[in-house]
Amino acid sequence: MKRFFCVVLLFVLAVPAFAAPTNNYNLLIAPGTLSETSVVVLWDKQFRNTAVEYELQLNGKLHGSTTKTNYRITGLKPGASYTVSLRLKAGTGYTVSLRLKNEKSKALFALHFTTAAKGKVYNILDFGAKSDSTFINTKQIQKAIDACTAGGTLYIPKGNFVTGALFLKSNMTLHIAEGAVLQGSIDTSDYLPLIKNRFEGWEMDTYASLINAGTLNRDGSYNVENLRITGGGTIKGGGKKLELACKAARGIRSRGRLILLMNCRNVSIDHLTLTEPPCWTLHYVYSNNISCHDLTIKTHGIHNGDGIDPDSSIDSYIFNCIFDTGDDCIAIKSGKNPEGYYVGKPTVNVRISDCDFKRGHGISIGSEMSGGVSGVLVQDCKAGALLHGLQIKGTKDRGGYVKNVTVLNCQLLKITIFSAVNYNNDGEAAPVLPVFENFVFKHIDLSQANTKEPVININGFSDPAHKLKHVVFSNIKLPANAKVVINDAEQVRFEEVKMVDAGKPVYEVKNSTGIVY
Repeated sequence: MKRFFCVVLLFVLAVPAFAAPTNNYNLLIAPGTLSETSVVVLWDKQFRNTAVEYELQLNGKLHGSTTKTNYRITGLKPGASYTVSLRLKAGTGYTVSLRLKNEKSKALFALHFTTAAKGKVYNILDFGAKSDSTFINTKQIQKAIDACTAGGTLYIPKGNFVTGALFLKSNMTLHIAEGAVLQGSIDTSDYLPLIKNRFEGWEMDTYASLINAGTLNRDGSYNVENLRITGGGTIKGGGKKLELACKAARGIRSRGRLILLMNCRNVSIDHLTLTEPPCWTLHYVYSNNISCHDLTIKTHGIHNGDGIDPDSSIDSYIFNCIFDTGDDCIAIKSGKNPEGYYVGKPTVNVRISDCDFKRGHGISIGSEMSGGVSGVLVQDCKAGALLHGLQIKGTKDRGGYVKNVTVLNCQLLKITIFSAVNYNNDGEAAPVLPVFENFVFKHIDLSQANTKEPVININGFSDPAHKLKHVVFSNIKLPANAKVVINDAEQVRFEEVKMVDAGKPVYEVKNSTGIVY
């Protein structure tokens, strides 16, 4: 148990994220990443509109440098103590402020940590698993999971291992080796019994997911902790065939996920390819301190093929990921209509950085947001041909709120805020109208956007007490002939918003006040 005492103690010291830091870097360890031989550290970006380079020292010696706000330290010894410190690299050619002149040559902050003790490795081959497309390995792999002691690693070697639903537990690592494929069965009976889950805002019974951790409850407790899923391999679900089989057997809402975390805490899912889910790919609900990084997510052609869905969860870190999805790349949620409103579990503090969104519907907040969403940061990301770009969406029936969203230094093709959507509108309304407020968009390149439709299209609610309010667009680059639409809004400012030819876009403003451009 020594290993996990060290992990928990560290997070008492370093988390929660987004609390007032003791320094302006807020250097911390990404949840769930402290292992026997490696760790990932995160920090707040400095000089937000300027690329700078950071140096990291390990026990006083230079370990490496990066222009990102995350860094993975490898080659550590099990059960050993380390100090990592961060500084801005000197002499990189950026403008030096007086404060930076005084601080660039010294470490600005240090973290102390102890790596996990070396744990036992459980190879699934030793439990009878076979790399054979005709053999279902569910019993063999689950037996290995159940045998795995605290601090242990379940090892999936190179090969293709077909399985049904698997249920992970606390204090373990699932390591899917490079060249290994954990392949989901296409038989619905391999995902029984049904489990309590949440889909599109409602709690309901569904088929189990391929990878499951935790059980759903509303009491605020966590029943799986200190879990890592990693290794460089692939988790591949039953895809379209399983999707159609679930729909035929029990309806569209019966489908499980590729990976489902419920009431989990301190989890890292990293260095994997995730593909072919029957529905959403990576969904975590009522959870806390989740890291999703260095993932490649491919779900193009899957109905409801979302990439990552943080749902009524606190402190999420999504970074260094590539998305090519059949629906939203990331969809931040918190329940729907009266149920979501009365459950009242918001999603708070989501940091998305250094991600590449190649295809999909959008980088989305909503449409299920009845429990509330706040404290979202999207930074240093690149978005390709997304149907709705970066979008915030809801309906007048949702209740709840979306507030305090910041988008910085991104290349996007569209920014949209929807107050009505033509899907997922079943059920009675929440007892109050929603609130959209306090959004900041700075240093955004929209120059490659399609000008056949508005490049920026923001819409509040028509009720005078629930208009979209307090929004800032600053240093935005638009294509020639760009159009900006503002409906039902108050106090929206456009500063240094220019087209590539240095002209101003066409502004279409309706039922709004305090609009400055």
